[in-house]
Amino acid sequence: MITVMKTQLTGRQEEILIFIKQFREENGYPPTLREIGKKFGISSTFGVKRHLDALVKKGYLNIESNASRGISFSKDENITSTNIFNLEKELGFQKIPVVGRVAAGTPILAEENIEGSVILDSSFIKRSEDSFALKVKGDSMINVGIYEGDLVIVSSKRDIHNSDTVVAMLNDEATVKTYENKNGKIKLIPQNEKYKPIEIAGTDDFKLIGKVIGVVRWLN
Repeated sequence: MITVMKTQLTGRQEEILIFIKQFREENGYPPTLREIGKKFGISSTFGVKRHLDALVKKGYLNIESNASRGISFSKDENITSTNIFNLEKELGFQKIPVVGRVAAGTPILAEENIEGSVILDSSFIKRSEDSFALKVKGDSMINVGIYEGDLVIVSSKRDIHNSDTVVAMLNDEATVKTYENKNGKIKLIPQNEKYKPIEIAGTDDFKLIGKVIGVVRWLN
């Protein structure tokens, strides 16, 4: 069934279909024609509409002409969420869950619920990594290019060494910091002069969650 779907779509149509799905999962509503055009470098809304019209004809989308965000997925049995996810894998993408929030300034209580997902090219990350994404709050890591609102991609499988950027749990709170372990003395070091390193005491409930291997940022 996936093979048939792939032969029906051009490469650009496949990319647009996946972008619409990812945008809707992250924001709770579909993108506008202009947002799709901006993503793919299509200067006119007419050019975007040509691709969407093709996806409508092929049974992938429905479009309400009088609504700016009137894009929805077809009810056709071949266009279920499971099949679209399989299509993502066929095209070399991986779906990464976005789990709660992480503090990169003053730590906040970690929320363990999944808030959405982000789709990445599989060349960026291995499927066996058990990776997830966390939203950053705060400015303590700005000197290494991590800003408030960014999504950090975290691998729980990679080895952690000194100077790595990590996600750690400290007394039931999650935070993003630079890891340092010298002679058994562990510090979580911010990358912003406004904040002081956090020294881990023997009485602290401390656990390394994973290594930060990437950052995803949307520019408005």
